[in-house]
Amino acid sequence: MPVRAAIGPLRAGSIMRMTPAQATPIEEQEPMTSLTDEIDEAEAVAPFDPVAAAKDASTATHAVSVLLYSDDITTRDAVRAAAGRRPARDVEIVSWRECATAAAVVEAVDAGGIDVIVLDGEAVPAGGLGLCRQLKNEIFQCPPVLVLTGRPQDGWLAGWSLADDAVPHPLDPIAVSEAIAGLARTVGSRA
Repeated sequence: MPVRAAIGPLRAGSIMRMTPAQATPIEEQEPMTSLTDEIDEAEAVAPFDPVAAAKDASTATHAVSVLLYSDDITTRDAVRAAAGRRPARDVEIVSWRECATAAAVVEAVDAGGIDVIVLDGEAVPAGGLGLCRQLKNEIFQCPPVLVLTGRPQDGWLAGWSLADDAVPHPLDPIAVSEAIAGLARTVGSRA
């Protein structure tokens, strides 16, 4: 016996539901809502949830401009390639300002508009470590600074220079992008 004959004729707008025992038609139904249900839902206000609010705030995108100082163009290219346009999901680099001299760095930071500074500690004649200490001592509310040290053992020099973070040479792209993203997240919280 065909299935259609066993269950009877199908009506327009019905859905066929197959169960192991038999096939039965189930009619599509409109959702049962009334005007009072819609008003009750609109008036219901969820209580404030600080965890959800913190999660929403943490998903905001931090758009930053980065100043990059090195006398070596290959180091500047390596930093830009390592950081990329988005060093993290919530951080976007909207502009790069590259400087090859210490005087240009001081002038750019003094003018403002810089959110994160990356200084090459191996730059000559003025190294990024001494320049970092100068900026931190002379510029009011100096942006956070990442210094690129010559080797991992030079971490104490980064501490002396008052740098906010340090990444040693050879540059690890993951370490550079994480450091820039971490500094970019602190920009909005500084006051």
